[in-house]
Amino acid sequence: MIRLLVADDQALVRGALATLLDLEEDLEVVAQVGRGDEVVDAARAARADVALLDVEMPGLDGIAAARELAARHPACRSLIVTTFGRPGYLRLALEAGASGFVVKDTPSARLAAVVRRVAAGERVVDPDLAAESLAVGPSPLSPRERDVLLAFRDDGTALAVAGRLHLSEGTVRNHLSAGIGKTGARNAAEAVRIAAERGWLLA
Repeated sequence: MIRLLVADDQALVRGALATLLDLEEDLEVVAQVGRGDEVVDAARAARADVALLDVEMPGLDGIAAARELAARHPACRSLIVTTFGRPGYLRLALEAGASGFVVKDTPSARLAAVVRRVAAGERVVDPDLAAESLAVGPSPLSPRERDVLLAFRDDGTALAVAGRLHLSEGTVRNHLSAGIGKTGARNAAEAVRIAAERGWLLA
């Protein structure tokens, strides 16, 4: 029997995934959590073999949770199961030690098959997303440019970003300009959208 942990901040999605997987004779959901920072302790307590992780969760995102699992509880493999099939997320997930990456509209039978392969020690990635990730390439943004774009997404002005990140307004404008250039955008708002779509705004 393969023991599973399901981590998703949306209770309805989490419950649906657990119900579908529990229908398989060789799979058993032994833990469910709604926060990324609860994953490692829950996986250890429940002796989970595979953790299915959403990307966007409070506490820790799923990619950071996969990194924590790999470092602190490597007996449990991680499988990213997300709505956000973004090339940058795939690259970050694999670098974090995740054993698989699939999108949530994967048919249940295929998801169960992926879980079995991950439990057996294989690395499984959605082939279309893998091809797209290779085409897009790694993020061209520096860590500071990413931080500025993230803050701009939340605050909307260079002045507000400067206050939030303790930078001069001119420095913020320089980072925004670099981000616009590297994403091929026409303005900062479009740069944020493109970077988010490509999965470049996660740490």
